[in-house]
Formats: sequence, C-alpha cells, structure tokens
Amino acid sequence: MVLIEGKYAHQKSENLDEYFKANGVPYIPRKMMCSTNPTVEISKSGDKWTITTTTMFRTVAYTFKLGEGYEEHMPGTVLKSTTTLEGDKLITVCVAPNGSETVRTYSFSDEGMILTYKHKESQQEAIRHFKRL
Repeated sequence: MVLIEGKYAHQKSENLDEYFKANGVPYIPRKMMCSTNPTVEISKSGDKWTITTTTMFRTVAYTFKLGEGYEEHMPGTVLKSTTTLEGDKLITVCVAPNGSETVRTYSFSDEGMILTYKHKESQQEAIRHFKRL
C-alpha cells in the first residue's frame, strides 16, 4: 500500500470550471477557485485523519474518523460528509442541504495524488493533479 500521509502541491486541473458551474458556484467565486494552486496536507493521528487545504485565500482543515459523518463548512453552505478508505484511495461523499451529492476521490501513488470530483446529479467531473512534496 502506498503512503497516503504527506504534503502535495497542485500541478494542473482538468474541467474544474465546468464542475463548479454544475454545482451552482457563482461566476466570481468559481473563477477565484479555479485560479488557485492549493497545497494539500494529509495526516493521521490514531484513528483520526486530517486533510488541510491551503490556498492564497484561506486554509481549511477537516478532521474525521473513517466511516463517520462530519460537517464541511463551505462558503454559503454546510455539507454532511463521510470519508472511507478503499485501497490507495480516500473517498469522501458530501451531501448538500438540498440533497445534491458530490464525491471526492483522492487517489495516491508514490509520485503524488489525483483528486477527482464528481457531481452525481449532473455527472460532471473535474480532476486536479498534485505532486508529492
């Protein structure tokens, strides 16, 4: 099994603007999010995982136990999320207050991480590529 814990630097994105548009993100915040080059740090302490995402606009950290629900606070909304581990992947299922569901799949390799976003209703996908630091 590949090492999941570590720090990752954003390299490139695919279809990100279209994905955020399908999720109803307004134009200006969408463009701001698409212009960021986030750093993601993943750590584990006991049975608790923490994913910290840092951009030029803000730093957001979520701590959770695998298989247990937690809240993710996004601009203008709160998502109900659950993260599981399947092989070399962390999979986070998020449900918005309106019932809309998105899935983030963090796929790890020795070289880095690929983060895939999928909006269930529209089937819109986006991919962000990260290099392991």
